Amino acid sequence: MKLHAYQWEVITPALEGKNIIIWLPTGAGKTRAAVYVAMRHLEMKQNAKVSLIVNKVHLVQQHYSNEFQTGLGDKYKVIAISGDNESKFFFSKLVKDNDVIICTAQILQNALNSTSEEKHVELTDFSMIIIDECHHTHKDGIYNKLMAEYLEKKICHQLKMPQILGLTASPGTGRANSFEKAVEHILQICANLDTLKIMSAEVHREDLEAKVKQPKKKYDLVTDRVEDPFGNKLKEIMKTIHEYLDMTLSEFGTQLYEQKIVELEKEGAMESNRMKRTCALHLRKYNDSLLIHDTVTMLDAFEHLDEFYQQEKIIRDLSDPTEAYLCQLYDYNRARLLKLAEDTRFENPKLMKLEEILRDHFQVSTDFRGIIFTCTRQSTYSLHKWIAGKNSLQRVGLKTAALTGAGQSKQCRQNNRSEQQEVIEHFRKGRLNLLISTSVAEEGLDIPQCNIVVRYGLMTNEISMVQARGRARAEDSCYSFLGKTGGSEVRREVTNESLEDLMKRAIEHVQKMPQKEYEEKIKDLQRQCLLARKVKQEERNEMKNMFLPEEVRLLCRSCMQPVCHGDDLRTIEQAHHVNINSNFR
Repeated sequence: MKLHAYQWEVITPALEGKNIIIWLPTGAGKTRAAVYVAMRHLEMKQNAKVSLIVNKVHLVQQHYSNEFQTGLGDKYKVIAISGDNESKFFFSKLVKDNDVIICTAQILQNALNSTSEEKHVELTDFSMIIIDECHHTHKDGIYNKLMAEYLEKKICHQLKMPQILGLTASPGTGRANSFEKAVEHILQICANLDTLKIMSAEVHREDLEAKVKQPKKKYDLVTDRVEDPFGNKLKEIMKTIHEYLDMTLSEFGTQLYEQKIVELEKEGAMESNRMKRTCALHLRKYNDSLLIHDTVTMLDAFEHLDEFYQQEKIIRDLSDPTEAYLCQLYDYNRARLLKLAEDTRFENPKLMKLEEILRDHFQVSTDFRGIIFTCTRQSTYSLHKWIAGKNSLQRVGLKTAALTGAGQSKQCRQNNRSEQQEVIEHFRKGRLNLLISTSVAEEGLDIPQCNIVVRYGLMTNEISMVQARGRARAEDSCYSFLGKTGGSEVRREVTNESLEDLMKRAIEHVQKMPQKEYEEKIKDLQRQCLLARKVKQEERNEMKNMFLPEEVRLLCRSCMQPVCHGDDLRTIEQAHHVNINSNFR
C-alpha cells in the first residue's frame, strides 16, 4: 500500500498504538492512511478488531467499497453494516465473525444500549475505533455520546479501551470569537477523543501542497434589485397578519425572523392559543417564500406559497376563524402576486451572475466539472430546473442534476440513497458535469476533482467553507462565493476566512504545548465532562420522577385535542416511541 511522505508523517504515533487525530485537507488521503494503520494494527495485535464509525449512512458503503475492502479484503474479513439492511439485528455475531466493521455511530450506540444477546456489544470488544469526520465529537452529538461512555469506562472503571484514530479536514473553532476560546475548543475535541496528539504535515508540508492544490478564490458580488415589487407585496401581507395578531416583528425574509416565528409558534402551542400558532405557521411560509425569492426565481417563491395554500384548503378546518381569514387574505392577493412574479424586469440578479460564471467556465472545456452549493433542498431543484431551461447554458454543454440528503423532508422530495449514488456515478463518468447540492456533498462523499465550486449565497460556518472549497481540486480550479454586495452572507464568508486562520493558529498552539501541560489539561477537561454528564443524568432522572405517567396528558399540537396519557407510550430499543392507545388511530 503506497503512502505519500506526509501520510507516513501523520500516522507514526498511531502505528505505535497512540490515540491521535489526523488533520489533513480534503483529498489528501486521510482514509487511505487510516486503512494502512488498521492493516498494521491487525497484523501486530492478537485478537485485534477494528471498527470504522461514520456519521452518515451513505459513507458506510462508500468506505467499504472504495478503501477498506480494496485494501484489506484479501487478508481480513471486512463488513459494512447500515440501517438499510437487517444485519444490524445480529450486530454482536457479525462483530465476532469479522475483523473490520464499518457502521454508523448510531448503530454502534444502539448495540451498546441493547439488551438483546444477538445485538449487544461492548466498546472493549474492539481494539481500535476509527472515527470519520471526528470534528463532530462535541456537545450532544452521537460521536460524543460514544466517547463519553468510553471515557467513563477508562477513567472510572480503569478498563483497557480501544485505540482511537480520528480523521478530520477541519476541527473548526466552535463559534469562538477569541484565540483563547478557539484553543479551548481544540483542546475539548482532543479531550473528547482522548487524543495524545493532533497530527498534521509539518516536515513534509511541501509534499502535501504538491498533492493537494488550493483553488483560486473569487468573490462574485451583485447589487440588490433596484426595485422589488414582488418582495414588497409579500412583506405587506406579512405586516397585515402581524396587525391581526396585534404584534410587531421586523427583518422579514431572514433566518433571524424565522427563529422568532418558530418561538412564536411554540408559545402558541404551549398556551393553547390557536390563533397565535396558526398565524405563526402561515408567517413562516411567507418568510420561506422571501428566502426562496432571494435565492432563485420569483415564480419559485410564488409556487411554494401557492402550493401551501392549496393544501391548506384541503386539510385545514376552515371553520376556524383564523384559518379562514388567512386563506381569504391570500386569495385576495394571489392574482397580484402571480402577476408580479412573472415580471422578468425584477428578476434575481444573483441568477444572472451565476449564468455568467457558468457560461465563462464551461465553454473553456467539455471536460469541466463543477458543484454549486446552495442552502436548501428546494433551491437545489429550483436551480436545476432554471439551468435546464436556460438555452445559453445548454449550448455550452451543461448536464446537471440535483444532489440532496436522504433524510425526510416535508418541504420537497429528496434523493434516496440509491439515487444519490447514481447521480455521483454519472458525475464521475462524465455523463453529468454540474451538481447542484446541499451540504451533503461537502464532506465524506467520494466526488471527483472539480474545476469550479460555487457557494451560492450561503451563510454557514468555517468548517462548511473549508469542506466545500476542498472539492475544487483540479489543476487551476476556482472557488467562487456568489452573494450580494454588503450582504450578511458575504460578511459571514469573510468571517469564516478569519475563523479558519484562527483555527490553524489554535491547532498549532495546541501542537506546541509541552506534553505534560497538554496531558494535564486534557485530563482536567475529561473530569469536567464526566461530572457534567453525571449531573445531567441526575437532572434527567429527577425530571422523569416529577409526574406519574398516567397523570400526564398529551394534546395534539395543531387542534389541542387529547391524544394519549404518558402510560400509553412505549420505547423500543431506547430510540423509537410508540403510542399504544387504540383511540389514537
